[in-house]
Amino acid sequence: MKWITIKKLSDLTGYSEDAIRAKIRKGVWLMGLHWIKAPDGRVLFNPQAINSWVEGH
Repeated sequence: MKWITIKKLSDLTGYSEDAIRAKIRKGVWLMGLHWIKAPDGRVLFNPQAINSWVEGH
């Protein structure tokens, strides 16, 4: 699956949900690349893009 919930991302990365939200708020993770807002309003994350960010790509 390409897009996952904040809870799943937190479980996978070890970042707290608050830390993840802070990365969105500060513009560290970009809408359309690292995260999207689904039609139902839920925020979903692309773990592959976040892995690239972690690795500095």
